[in-house]
Amino acid sequence: MGIGDVTADLWVFGYGSLMWNPGFPAVERRKAQLRGYHRALCVLSHVHRGTPERPGLVLGLDRGGSCRGVAFRIAETESAATLAYLRAREQVTAVYVERRLGVTLEDGRRVTAVTYLVDRTHPQYAGRLPEAELLRLVRQGLGRSGANPDYVRNTHQHLLAMGVADPLLARIAAACAVPSP
Repeated sequence: MGIGDVTADLWVFGYGSLMWNPGFPAVERRKAQLRGYHRALCVLSHVHRGTPERPGLVLGLDRGGSCRGVAFRIAETESAATLAYLRAREQVTAVYVERRLGVTLEDGRRVTAVTYLVDRTHPQYAGRLPEAELLRLVRQGLGRSGANPDYVRNTHQHLLAMGVADPLLARIAAACAVPSP
């Protein structure tokens, strides 16, 4: 079965704004863990949270480690529409690669979920930046989906609600609450 084939319920893994703003109907929502990739502020946002002239910085799934997030089960009748929506949302500049990967749900089930990984060869891939540069980019970011600091704070709050500690994201979120010098 190819990635575009839809023959049953679809699972989608969210690790950033998809956790709190999925934009599609789900029949089930579960905490989940993806192994082999970690959540990182590593994508220069030119559309949703910034512009090419003043990029913001958003999360991507980068190689190594693991990531706790949310898995959504989409009814078979909504699968094609959900995939079309996700591709329009996540692939606007093709900085992510769509893959179907195994995730473990909080109840122990293993499912295959559509996941968006950062493309390390894409010009918007920022890699690992110093914390001061992360903060500068987040503070300046404003795009069609809103202000970049709001994105970071919302993601941080949802991670906390799930019991996930991300010290770097916590520091960036806290610093964004304080006016820049």
